[in-house]
Amino acid sequence: MSEMQDNVVPHTRIRSLRDAIRKVQLGEVERSDVVVELQDTERARLDMLADELKDVFKEIPEDDDQFSLQIISGSTPRLWIDATSHVAVGGDRKTYRFLKDTRLGRVVILETANIDDMADCLTEYIAERVIEREKALEGDWLNSRLKEVAQESRVVRVRESRTSWLAVAGAFGIGIAAGVIGLIAFAWFANPI
Repeated sequence: MSEMQDNVVPHTRIRSLRDAIRKVQLGEVERSDVVVELQDTERARLDMLADELKDVFKEIPEDDDQFSLQIISGSTPRLWIDATSHVAVGGDRKTYRFLKDTRLGRVVILETANIDDMADCLTEYIAERVIEREKALEGDWLNSRLKEVAQESRVVRVRESRTSWLAVAGAFGIGIAAGVIGLIAFAWFANPI
């Protein structure tokens, strides 16, 4: 009887249908590692990750076109998140690697075998990029508004400067006229005939 109990495999508690489906899919992918080529296995893992992110991509603002949830096949299949970042499967065919191309080279942002950890990291990355874009757009709007205000104040200053030059020229003209009249009066009264 104790031999029978030793052969019993304890079942883990399943939280939800989604978790159960994912567990079955992972089991199938692991079993297929023996049969299917490396690329197909990597592609299957990336498909599962992309499924985890579909709802996140639905929430991205419609006018934000910087993201692309696409799996591109090749010698190494990649799940592209945006133009500079992607997820690839590691050499062990179980580890997800989130990579970003920068001016200084390629950087590994996260490496994990846990699909939930990777999906959470990617969701946070997307959120940061959305906020960065909003700040950039706000900065562009603020710059254009400041330029408009500067142009408006320049027009006012030009008008003010024209007005002040006219006032100075007018005062100068009145001063010359007063001086001429004063000289004539002086000459008139200083030299009696």
